[in-house]
Amino acid sequence: MNKSLLITATLMLIVGLAVGYWLAPKRMGVTTDSERTEKRPLFYRHPMNPEITSPVPAKDDMGMDYIPVYAEEQKGPQETPGTVIIDGGVVQSIGVRTAKAKRETLSHVIRTVGRIGYDEELLVRLHPKTEGWIEEVRVDKTGDWVRQNDDLLSIYSPQLVASQQEYLLALNNLKALEQSPFEDIRRGAEELLQSSLERLKLLDVPEHQLHDLIHQHKIRKSLHIHSPTAGIVMNIGAREGQYVTPATELYMIADLTRVWVYADIYEYELPWVKPGDPVDMHLAGVPGRIFSGHLAYIYPYAEARTRTIKVRLAFDNPDLLLKPEMYSEITIHAGSLANSITIPSEAVIRSGARNQVFVVTAPGRFEPRLVKLGLSSGGKVAVLDGIEPGEEVVTSAQFLIDSESKLREAAAKMIAPKPQSKNGESMPMQHEHNATKSPAHD
Repeated sequence: MNKSLLITATLMLIVGLAVGYWLAPKRMGVTTDSERTEKRPLFYRHPMNPEITSPVPAKDDMGMDYIPVYAEEQKGPQETPGTVIIDGGVVQSIGVRTAKAKRETLSHVIRTVGRIGYDEELLVRLHPKTEGWIEEVRVDKTGDWVRQNDDLLSIYSPQLVASQQEYLLALNNLKALEQSPFEDIRRGAEELLQSSLERLKLLDVPEHQLHDLIHQHKIRKSLHIHSPTAGIVMNIGAREGQYVTPATELYMIADLTRVWVYADIYEYELPWVKPGDPVDMHLAGVPGRIFSGHLAYIYPYAEARTRTIKVRLAFDNPDLLLKPEMYSEITIHAGSLANSITIPSEAVIRSGARNQVFVVTAPGRFEPRLVKLGLSSGGKVAVLDGIEPGEEVVTSAQFLIDSESKLREAAAKMIAPKPQSKNGESMPMQHEHNATKSPAHD
């Protein structure tokens, strides 16, 4: 009895080992010799250049065997050319990371360096209207603050003295002829007096000197020059005793309660900015203070050497802390693109001629997709065409996937149906003549 049980157990063990040996290759995904003979390669691919193929086994110049390509390794009938299928374990080992396309508002902030300058609309350059000699300079220091109508200097001008004398003669003439019975004579005397007075006003004779001339009939030897605006004296162009002409700049006065700041932006930042954008400014000379202004103007040309575009910013300066020629740090809060489809910038493979991403269509399945890009900011780029919100794109290791995708796409082109000639015969396969055949297979 025990002997028969022992014999039965031994037979069952042998049968189990035989079945396991037969099933093991199938469970592990290993192809047996018999199965390999049933699957015939479609063609053989060069180990280093996938565009070189051979219909028969061959070797390259270094003696490496061509790689057989089987039908099941090619894409399915509905699969996009270049689609890559990777095992889940391999996906983790090569560090594939993904992100989803989102519909959101894309904003941009531009940081640059600015140079403070004068507000040209508040800058005054003062010239005399007549020739003469400077008699007295009352404001003689640059940097002095002057108010509107402050007396700056006095100038002796023979032309001014002659114009005052002409006015007094015209005034006396009018008094003599105002009782004339002839209306034309009276009108001519009045017009002569009025034209003499207008000439004095055009020579910038101040109001108080005109008042003395009209009411007291006093001729002033010197003409007083008054400040036409309030501001800082930035330059003095004449001193006492100097002969001046209308070409001489006596003073340059700048109102610094508002200043302009010039900054440069790059060409790719130009689509973001527009007049009116808010701007923040920091200065090393005024630590802890943020000055707020706005973008006032975008110059219509680019700098030839730096390939940048100059913009003009406007800032209020009531405390006079912003001084011309100071440098500052500028932050321009540029516009935003609402309702944009965005993806991470690192997801895009840029080849110059086209932009491509890999879309995850299923676990381990990566489909190449051409995309049309818009503006980019903050590590994100707007996609105008090619991606829908919610689709998942590869953000890392995509270059490894791209290499495999190109190999598969090239191989798919090699096994595409051969074009038929006019007589119905198949045309030779492309690149087939480039194959290096082994002498053993000739």
